[in-house]
Amino acid sequence: MQNGPGMHPLLDNVVWHTLTGRHAKFASGSGAVRRYARGFSPIVGFEDPARPDFEALAALCDPGEDFYCDGWSGEPPTDWHVAADSTMFKMVWEGSEPAEDDAPDAIPLGDDYRDQAVALAALTRPGPFGPRTVELGDYFGFVIDGRLVAMAGERMHAQQLREISGVCTHPDFQGRGFARRLMRKLVRRQLLRGETPFLHVMRDNEGARGLYERMGFRAHRESAVRLVVRR
Repeated sequence: MQNGPGMHPLLDNVVWHTLTGRHAKFASGSGAVRRYARGFSPIVGFEDPARPDFEALAALCDPGEDFYCDGWSGEPPTDWHVAADSTMFKMVWEGSEPAEDDAPDAIPLGDDYRDQAVALAALTRPGPFGPRTVELGDYFGFVIDGRLVAMAGERMHAQQLREISGVCTHPDFQGRGFARRLMRKLVRRQLLRGETPFLHVMRDNEGARGLYERMGFRAHRESAVRLVVRR
């Protein structure tokens, strides 16, 4: 899928633009490679995704460490292994601004809910998530009887582009509209700040992609995504 009309070219290499821009303080690396520092989401960005500098990345990680990388589909060096290989859609908000906060009863997720957020992400697998991921933006959740049952928040930030990420609901509480309400809350907050919401969704997650389209997101492009591991 090619870029759509009026779309945002920064999205083509949004990890790099994030880690060398707004999130440079959360990044490690220099030259042509950056990674989120340990404890954040295990994601790496290359200045040129078609020619990733794995030698420079090796200096930033330990054997056995894995990273998600975007936009690269070549052969890995001998000391690296591709553990997962797929594609994802980058989607940008093109809907109207939500008229009101759809989740006024959602609570901000700070240190008190950090462990529960990591556990919920490990259970539902919304994407790369670490114990410090909630520091990358605003995260909100629904809590029932002290239990975090749904959450959504903000991750990458490249100029005016702001990612919605970590969207998940515990299996026992699905079907109640929690995720949609949290996302609309974040979309509204971002639009009021003059930001453009975007997100990533895996190719195989057709149900979620359909939901996002009905909400107002439109596909920018389909991009390669891989999980790479240093041997």
